Amino acid sequence: MSRSAHPAGPRHADVLPEGHYSAPAADLNVLDEKVWSRTVTRDADGALTVGGIAVARLAEEFGTPAYFLDESDFRARCRAWADAFGADADVFYAGKAFLSRAVVRWLKEEGLNLDVCSGGELTTALDAGMPAERIAFHGNNKTVAEIERAVEAGVGRIVLDSFQEIVRVAHVARRHGVRQRVQIRVTVGVEAHTHEFIATAHEDQKFGIALADGQAAEAVRRALALDALELVGVHSHIGSQIFDMAGFEVSARRVVQLLAEIRDEHGVELPEIDLGGGLGIAYTSEDDPREPHEIAKALTDIVSRECEAAKLRTPRISVEPGRAIVGPTAFTLYEVGTIKPLEGLRTYVSVDGGMSDNIRTALYDAEYTVALVSRTSDAEPMLVRVVGKHCESGDIVVKDAFLPADLAPGDLIAVPATGAYCRSMASNYNHALRPPVVAVRDGEARVIVRRETEEDLLRLDVG
Repeated sequence: MSRSAHPAGPRHADVLPEGHYSAPAADLNVLDEKVWSRTVTRDADGALTVGGIAVARLAEEFGTPAYFLDESDFRARCRAWADAFGADADVFYAGKAFLSRAVVRWLKEEGLNLDVCSGGELTTALDAGMPAERIAFHGNNKTVAEIERAVEAGVGRIVLDSFQEIVRVAHVARRHGVRQRVQIRVTVGVEAHTHEFIATAHEDQKFGIALADGQAAEAVRRALALDALELVGVHSHIGSQIFDMAGFEVSARRVVQLLAEIRDEHGVELPEIDLGGGLGIAYTSEDDPREPHEIAKALTDIVSRECEAAKLRTPRISVEPGRAIVGPTAFTLYEVGTIKPLEGLRTYVSVDGGMSDNIRTALYDAEYTVALVSRTSDAEPMLVRVVGKHCESGDIVVKDAFLPADLAPGDLIAVPATGAYCRSMASNYNHALRPPVVAVRDGEARVIVRRETEEDLLRLDVG
């Protein structure tokens, strides 16, 4: 496919304005394996393929914008995490990253457990056949109805997030005549090197019960005093998109210290410790995530060492990767629309989606990369900002990246690593229709979450 060039903005690194971007790759047609799923490649015509299917065919059949999820990659990442931690630990997929009935079935088949944080996620998990005992239920403000559903279903863990919730869960469990297994979520005062809105272990935020001032110790006393609750462990989560293991080491040390204090005060050694998730993935070539086996070794070594020092039996470890599993397995496919070169600045490339299908750039200042995927090009690189079609100046998908200077309306471009928190945080802003999620595997593609229609919008508008 040939495209004519259009007048464009700056093209070379030595004339670019200051900003957060990397120098253009030597060849914009080469895909960085760090940020794309494992079956993504280019075919003989230069078009991107996933699972053996060219994006042009996918766009024709399913439209754009759309999320394309590499099922083989998803399953392989599930197995890698399960194998890394082994039979003596538990891996809970964090459903908030992206959840559907198909994903639940894949998790069940690959031997992972599931972490949910709302009644809707719990309903999806149960409807798709995830055994309730393999589900953990999080949330800082679970409603009584949600707790009722969880207890009735027999979920394996409810993670207690406040003093009020200790009482609520105990009351519901007693009414149902069961002894509910619970963990207490503690905030350990760790500074996670991540965005303020996704750092969750410092005291000044809504999650958990602080170790400071003995609050967590008091929560343990109250939980142990209630016959309707079986306190099985302590939970800690320090944030999201984290690469530095130092925060986990400090967190584990403080949680193990709490376990030792519980033993000394109550004569009880709790059998479980959940270190949460939050491990980072590569959104750009600058990101350098660790492999699951490296993470597993680091975390198990930390806990074993701290427990040995405290003369505690090593508890069973749980982790909660969500983004680390689904994030790299999907990309979002867009069609290029309006192209606006701003001389001396950059070129604005508008696509047929935007902040309604990826709010992370606007919300977290998240970094992404982008590639021309319907063809290859030998044109020189130009600095672009990929923006959406919404009526907001902050409607940015990719802040700064490089695309070929002959980019034209109708071209297909793709943003990799959008499997986590894109579809799950998608909205109908400007009455946009949320895109479909299409699973691709071994030359076959199928919709697992369908595209919304205008009829869907009107069906809810009863006025």
